[in-house]
Amino acid sequence: MWQQEFLWFFTIFHQEFRKNNGVAFETLMVLAVAHLFGFYNPKQLADFLEVPHQQFYTVLKDWSVYQVKKMLLRFMVKQAAEKLKPVMSKSAATRSRAGTTLSIDNSVMDRFGNLLRCTWNWYSGRYHKVIRGQDLLGIVFTIEHIALPLHLLFCPKQGRYHTTKADLLIFMLIQLKTAFLREGIDITQFPLTMDSAYVSQELREKLHQLGFSDIIIAGKGNYVFTIDTQKWDASTWKKVLMLEEPTWGIDVPSCRIQGYSPTFGTLILFFFRKSTTRSYYLMNFSQRSLRGAEIWHIWKQHQVIECFWKIMKSIFQFRSMHLQGDGLYTALLIKVFAYLLALRLQAKGVFSKLTLTEIMRKLRREADLRDCLVTHFHTTFSIT
Repeated sequence: MWQQEFLWFFTIFHQEFRKNNGVAFETLMVLAVAHLFGFYNPKQLADFLEVPHQQFYTVLKDWSVYQVKKMLLRFMVKQAAEKLKPVMSKSAATRSRAGTTLSIDNSVMDRFGNLLRCTWNWYSGRYHKVIRGQDLLGIVFTIEHIALPLHLLFCPKQGRYHTTKADLLIFMLIQLKTAFLREGIDITQFPLTMDSAYVSQELREKLHQLGFSDIIIAGKGNYVFTIDTQKWDASTWKKVLMLEEPTWGIDVPSCRIQGYSPTFGTLILFFFRKSTTRSYYLMNFSQRSLRGAEIWHIWKQHQVIECFWKIMKSIFQFRSMHLQGDGLYTALLIKVFAYLLALRLQAKGVFSKLTLTEIMRKLRREADLRDCLVTHFHTTFSIT
């Protein structure tokens, strides 16, 4: 069960990275495997193994930020490419049914430490107020309702460049486009979805220049649109527009209509209601006109990235690991390794019908972490 999955990680590491620090990489993998058994940081695992926790922290310091970020990107791209290649040979309709979409979102994790990097005041959608924490910007690839992270970066508020989320996003997409071209895949053919935090005409033009043609963005309530000579803000339009009953391809009351914005020009707007009281709307930033059913099908995949954030926060307990300074990316790498390992196990027949939480419970009942470490890893530290 474990051997094939460990082989995938170690093969990529030895093929892609010249600095083959096997001991340091094994330590990363040991900490990732420990997540599946309920140990979410080096201290918890060290206490379980009855070894000094300093051994783990000393080895983890061997990695530079550059190496960790490179590993993070390469492993996420490799996992996504493995899932994508069988789908790429199929028709556009088959790819659409699989729900292949690039979803962009950020998540704020509340932090209070003074020695942790990228800790600033950010607005949190969970708390509906500004809190002190780390803001993690992510690009996630969705396919068949599975979230595959492609790129993750902590947002800074100081620095020489890339200090706004829009600039960071373009930087990340350029890196991703180059990385996937190495795998023979052009990601610009997949739709993009994102929320209103990134909206600007400049961003729209840059996305078009990169080659992305289908872009759906959630709109803000204070944007002003002129529809049929009447000029109101979006909050008013959401109240006065009559929504049609659910129809083929759209399972919510909706209205597709053309509007004019002083900022974005003429564009297609898609208003919909998810509950009996609250209405929302989307803006079609695509280079072509999309039907209402197409817009809704693309946007429905966006909820998968919300599920990904919840998994990282609740199941893998992102906040439980407090590595100071540049260690924030090492902690992120370990959490992503644990997530990818869990996804690969879920693809196996014995785990295929189980959720990630059920897989972890099954492993804790039926497997022994000490036996797993002794069997599959070299002795990088004493296991008693």
